[in-house]
Amino acid sequence: MATNYEIRYSNHPDDAKHYDTETIRKHFLVQNIMVPGDVNMVYSMNDRFIVGGAVPLDGPLLLEAIDPLKAEHFCDRREAGVINVGPKGTVKVDGKEYNLEYKEALYIGAGAKSVEFISGDKNNPSRFYFNSAPAHKSYPVKHITLEDAEVVELGALESSNARKINKLIVNSVVDICQLQMGMTELKAGSVWNTMPVHLHSRRMEAYFYFEVPDDQAICHFLGDPKETRHIWLHNEEAVVSPSWSIHAAAGTSNYIFIWGMAGENLDYGDMDGYGPKELR
Repeated sequence: MATNYEIRYSNHPDDAKHYDTETIRKHFLVQNIMVPGDVNMVYSMNDRFIVGGAVPLDGPLLLEAIDPLKAEHFCDRREAGVINVGPKGTVKVDGKEYNLEYKEALYIGAGAKSVEFISGDKNNPSRFYFNSAPAHKSYPVKHITLEDAEVVELGALESSNARKINKLIVNSVVDICQLQMGMTELKAGSVWNTMPVHLHSRRMEAYFYFEVPDDQAICHFLGDPKETRHIWLHNEEAVVSPSWSIHAAAGTSNYIFIWGMAGENLDYGDMDGYGPKELR
């Protein structure tokens, strides 16, 4: 087992206007999240948000405290959310096991001492995607199924954005400090994951794309609404989006993505929208 991490620093929107493709990918794209036998993560200075993944094989993988946290345990001052994007597996928190089916989530409150990821079948390992943010209070661990989620249907096939939003880790479902996570599923024939696009200056966001066919791709749009840029992604890759940036994407086929947010405001609807004709 190895725990690998990378630190990403914040970007000024005026600087980002001058980035070429390589620089944009360096600052905003997160690759190699799901590596068999390892825990990989990116520590972003945007709201101290962490994006990570764990793929356990023969034995458990421990969620270790990385050096930037300056803590004995990963969750000493943090809450975390885990969503299983692979076969059934188990997350063990302080000795208690929580069995997660595909697309199920687990909220882990601050103060947890031990978090382990375990696959149900080492030959067909689970794939655990997780986000984490600083927490000011400890809330109980909670297992969230798709039946527990707050579900919203949005968009239409006529505008290529018919989608189902599963709000899994939000304050209407579970007690949280600032971390929010959910999963948006696009319907066949739809490619846009949000339109009109939006940003929320009181929260940053990370998008993790999965169920993207091997021969297909996602074009993620980011940047100031008047200075947009794009990144091409593939399956099980993510984008870290600063609070000043829009976040939207279109795929060459339908797909699923997990959104994770942290910041000042827990109001899911607190966003600034921009219509298609306003974008540049």
